[in-house]
Amino acid sequence: MIATQSIRTTFGEDHDRLDALFAEYRAMKRTDYDRAKVCFKQFKFGLQRHIVWEEQILFPLFERKTGILEGGPTAVMRAEHRQIGERLEAIHQNVRARDPETDREEEALLAVLTAHNEKEENVLYPMFDRLATPEEVAGVFDAMAKVPEEAYRTCCGRHG
Repeated sequence: MIATQSIRTTFGEDHDRLDALFAEYRAMKRTDYDRAKVCFKQFKFGLQRHIVWEEQILFPLFERKTGILEGGPTAVMRAEHRQIGERLEAIHQNVRARDPETDREEEALLAVLTAHNEKEENVLYPMFDRLATPEEVAGVFDAMAKVPEEAYRTCCGRHG
């Protein structure tokens, strides 16, 4: 089956979905903590899944297509993923403790995440859509569907 949706559209829509979950966590954390916690957990698992999709499926194909490995755009994205993970975990520690005082950590995460997503949506994903064949894009989507939950559903260092 040939893919009909682009990488840019699919991954951009996932960014939007994740942004909405994080915004809901932020809006609810001082008024309905249980709901906020559910939103944060969905955001965390979703963001971790998104990173797995990129690092295990999308980036290796991009690197094969371009021949750019060291110091290229995917190397930059991987480094930013580590920063995102650190900031995500800082918020997660507060969420585990039922402490809604995560404003500073949220701003730090958003600072990295917003710039990161813009680079992906405006540079990397469009490049991928130009370089990849429809069959390769279909292969990306097929591989994404096969990523096991245990690859990204980690919470507090264990699967959850």
